[in-house]
Amino acid sequence: MITVHHLNNSRSQRILWLLEEMGVEYQIQHYQRDPKTMLAPPELRAVHPLGKSPVITDGELTLAESGAIIEYLAERYGQGLLPAAGTPERLRCNYWLHFAEGSAMPPLLLKLVFDKIESSPMPFFVKPIARGIAGKVKRSFINPALRQNLDYLEGELGKSEWFSGDSFSAADIQMSFPLEAASSRAGLDASRPKLKAFLERIHARPAYQRALQRGGEYAYA
Repeated sequence: MITVHHLNNSRSQRILWLLEEMGVEYQIQHYQRDPKTMLAPPELRAVHPLGKSPVITDGELTLAESGAIIEYLAERYGQGLLPAAGTPERLRCNYWLHFAEGSAMPPLLLKLVFDKIESSPMPFFVKPIARGIAGKVKRSFINPALRQNLDYLEGELGKSEWFSGDSFSAADIQMSFPLEAASSRAGLDASRPKLKAFLERIHARPAYQRALQRGGEYAYA
């Protein structure tokens, strides 16, 4: 039996969605973030030393990292969620499985950190310095990187309806989290209609809705 060690408002929501798309039986072990630090609870370290989510167990196997989990599950249990090996669609699928965490997420995480610096309480004499540094980093590096990524992704979805081609695939599940995060906190709006339409399409999928019902709170939906 597959167990998804599921942290609220995290990448593990993608794994629930993947399993619902495949129709594979699984169970969920729920974990809640610390309300002050927003970090995962220490209990997750009992499953994987880094104590992060997503993590799955499948028999004797314990596996972390979204891309690795999605590829493993899609190869072992998937029903057409990976394009055929050796095709251009499979190459594109593999590309987006890596792009989501390797290129799309770093500027989103940096924006989250520097937004937190700007809004966190601190001594009055430090506040203008910290906010000045945070603002400069965002203006000079983070925001341009975010715009570049979003422009690139908008153009790619102008080539086909889904990320790997004309058919829905595991790549779309992997790319959902950075795009939902961008829509929530990084300026993804109606000025990029292809990306907004993609989010509307995935949110309307029955398997996505079932995953929300099973997973619970997910702020990015």
